[in-house]
Amino acid sequence: YKGLDAEAVDVDPANRSLVEQVSGQPLTPVLEADDGEVIADSTTILEWLEERHPDPPLYPSVPAVRAATELIVDWFNRVWKAPPNLIVAEREKPQPDRAALAAWGSELAASRERFEALLTLGDYLLGSPALTVVDVIAFPFLKYAALAPDPADTDPFHAVLYEHLATTSHPLLLGWIARMDQLPRRPA
Repeated sequence: YKGLDAEAVDVDPANRSLVEQVSGQPLTPVLEADDGEVIADSTTILEWLEERHPDPPLYPSVPAVRAATELIVDWFNRVWKAPPNLIVAEREKPQPDRAALAAWGSELAASRERFEALLTLGDYLLGSPALTVVDVIAFPFLKYAALAPDPADTDPFHAVLYEHLATTSHPLLLGWIARMDQLPRRPA
């Protein structure tokens, strides 16, 4: 999106040793900059890129709108991603709490209405005429409302997202997913 050159490295989820070697922690994504600086976490990477390469912008320039954007990103990262993680962890227990699973699944499915409402303002989640950080942060998760995981994908987190987000009754969300799916996701 920002016209930068990058080399993508696929990491086997079962072997995160390369990620740990580069960043000191096992989570992806990780960015290793040309100068050797290492940045982990998608939100932190996006902030880093925005600071160094502000055009085209992912963050709004109006302070109040930027603050609202940052609140949504924070909510998405801290609150929205909680139910699928809780579902995965609970399902791994010998005797999962069925009521808790149902509650978290309902919460996740109900979130589609919020995203559908956000899209009543425009083609992107903030009603913006252009892509923003909110779209970039949300797409890898919300895409499961319309796009089934690859059959080779055995990640239980992705299965939970598809199970609870898949829909045919949220046309604005489905249209957004189709538009976002057409954007490049990684360097060629």
